[in-house]
Amino acid sequence: MTDANVRRLTGVAGVLIGVGATLVVPLYFASSGAPPPWTVLTRGLINIVTAAMMIVFITGFSYQIRRADASCDWAASLISAAGTAYVVVSLAAASFEVGAVFDAQPISIDPTIDGPLAKGSILLHGSITRILTAVALFAAGHGVLATREFPGWIGRAAQVIATFNLWFVPSLFWGTDPARFYSAIGWGNAAFAAICFPYWTTAVGIVILRQTSRARSRPEQSSQAIGWRT
Repeated sequence: MTDANVRRLTGVAGVLIGVGATLVVPLYFASSGAPPPWTVLTRGLINIVTAAMMIVFITGFSYQIRRADASCDWAASLISAAGTAYVVVSLAAASFEVGAVFDAQPISIDPTIDGPLAKGSILLHGSITRILTAVALFAAGHGVLATREFPGWIGRAAQVIATFNLWFVPSLFWGTDPARFYSAIGWGNAAFAAICFPYWTTAVGIVILRQTSRARSRPEQSSQAIGWRT
């Protein structure tokens, strides 16, 4: 696979992650009480597909950082390791949610707070995911700013989002009320902070696709210029 194809695939994956996040977040707030089982199954499916896209994005992004500057190999490896762990945790959380719904049928429950698996998955939705996001994005921000492979604001945004996620790691001491902004499973923790990473990947994906498009158009412009001169 050529470098251009890797970049294009990474860019598409980054954009699709944002699309998946945009589709899944409303499903968590669509019902005031226990959501219908189809809602949980749908967001489980979207989370699975989004996790697959995250694997593609993390692998491609790490590859580009490593290729741009060999001295950033450690940072690229850290991005890959933390990103992969993030995907595994996301898949486990999705599996717990769907499993709780399967176990409760035909009764409808909210698997994020009800059922035998809910308490065990709180940290998967909260502090564990927040620390993995912080590690991946601190490394990504360093890689971007060191290699200048992408615009500087991409690296600075990664560091800001990483810091914001890091702030939520101790939230496990603030109870389990989902209506609170700052709690182990609060909406600020599991929704607001969580959405920042997917939208950052979307921004990176758009930048990569634009860079790839410009790089592809330059040889064509050069060929046209040569032909015009002759």
